[in-house]
Amino acid sequence: MARPNFLIIVADDLGYSDISSYGSEIFTPNLETLASNGGTLLTDFHTASACSPTRAMLLSGTDHHLAGIGQMADLIKRHAEIWEGKPGYEGYLNDRVATLPEILKDMGGYRTIMSGKWHLGLTKERFPSKRGFEQSFALLPGAGSHYNYEAGTTEKPALAFLPPLYSRNDEFMDRKNLPNDYYSSDYFTSELIRFLDNDDDKRPFFAYLPFTAPHWPLQAPKELIKKYKGRYDMGPDELRAARLESQRRLGLLSPDMIAAPVSTNQKSWDSMKDEERAFSAKTMEIYAAMVERMDYNIGRVVDYLHRTNQFDNTFILFMSDNGADGAVLEALPLQSMDKSITYFDNSYENIGSKNSFIWYGPRWAQAATAPCRMSKGYITEGGIRCPAIVHYGPLTTRRIMHEFCTVMDILPTVLELAGVAHPGTNFHGREILLPRGKSWVSHFRSHQPIHDKYQDFTGWELFGQRAVRRGNYKALYIPKQPGDKETKWELYNLTDDKGELKDLAEEEPEVLKELIGLWMRYENETGVIVAPDPYQMNYPHLISTSK
Repeated sequence: MARPNFLIIVADDLGYSDISSYGSEIFTPNLETLASNGGTLLTDFHTASACSPTRAMLLSGTDHHLAGIGQMADLIKRHAEIWEGKPGYEGYLNDRVATLPEILKDMGGYRTIMSGKWHLGLTKERFPSKRGFEQSFALLPGAGSHYNYEAGTTEKPALAFLPPLYSRNDEFMDRKNLPNDYYSSDYFTSELIRFLDNDDDKRPFFAYLPFTAPHWPLQAPKELIKKYKGRYDMGPDELRAARLESQRRLGLLSPDMIAAPVSTNQKSWDSMKDEERAFSAKTMEIYAAMVERMDYNIGRVVDYLHRTNQFDNTFILFMSDNGADGAVLEALPLQSMDKSITYFDNSYENIGSKNSFIWYGPRWAQAATAPCRMSKGYITEGGIRCPAIVHYGPLTTRRIMHEFCTVMDILPTVLELAGVAHPGTNFHGREILLPRGKSWVSHFRSHQPIHDKYQDFTGWELFGQRAVRRGNYKALYIPKQPGDKETKWELYNLTDDKGELKDLAEEEPEVLKELIGLWMRYENETGVIVAPDPYQMNYPHLISTSK
């Protein structure tokens, strides 16, 4: 058989239960078909708790503290005295790693293409074209209008008002040159198919399709939003319960698994006024429409592969980059969200349109991350346990895989299937780091463990939060939240406690001691510089979901 092609698809802030294969009511038939017709659902797949760290890990196969995104770039700039100039805290994908497209192109003869969100560097020197992609169209920052809309304001730029910044291959692209009917998921997909559709190039391909859906601002075609009208009038608590029941029915959760409680200081559904509930329900309708539109576009790519007789020889991976986003952006004055009243039309009738700017908040997000605790921005399971589907005929013969795995494993898995060796510690004359991930191939073929439960461990750190996992034990440290009397390490056995409800720290102190020692080893190996109190740093995900 010819060497396989690779298609890596990334959703942006998609929750664990947001697609039908994981218990969602949202219409996602194309992902459902991938999963049910020869695909494998991963139930214990883990990422970082935020966007760019996960993307750095995916493309480098190593920890984001080593690959240049030790902290979110905006926080590095905002707190230069802590992180700026420190190795691993460059704020972009650094030169200490060789990326997956670089290795496949230069050592494996692969064609490498990308269309979608980059979030790994904003300057020409850090474009996708400089990190191994021969053809690329990219939204460079972490978010932007899905309709390429720019608010007409002369105010000092704030998050909502920054115009979308794009690149095409080696050059910045003027957003005015995009078509009038631009919609992010549609256009990213059209560009990827255009890149793929080159009959003269017979090389196998590595294609990367990172959507910006369903990341805020929540915007979707009106006809799709109408399809979900009234669907979420029951509120996030009932939605959460329904999805948990679906997960049990699908075999993703044991019948006796207890879900984490919702944790937020936001209004409960019952305490809202009728107009507040109507507005909130519509934000979820828009979110669902965004997810369905993304699925539609995934179907377009899969259809193209079928039409060109390449589907059977293409390894397809779909994943989310972190948990659902529970941020309430107006909680952060720095973002100037109060000005959205002036420059955006966030009336009930208009939300979801190009000139609106909305998000859906922590209660809907924690419906999406159930049974897990919290959401994006936290290294609890709700922030880092994500949906993932693998489809490759010669490999994926099981419906569900419960084995622990991480986003860092993707690079070694792809390289093994491609028959391309990692270059080691030297690439084109520069010293590089070895991957920390492990290939999934032997597990799929012969059920060998991916990560040895006695020897291997995985660490996390972001926004001052710390975690380490070995086997099914996870130690977790979340800095003191407003109102907390103390902060301490927690210990959980995730085998039967995915909600992180039963703290075993006092019952199994020796296990906790070992894991804390492993976290200190992780800190030393990766060069972690622990952040100070994140609640004083005004990071929105943590402010909005705190107790």
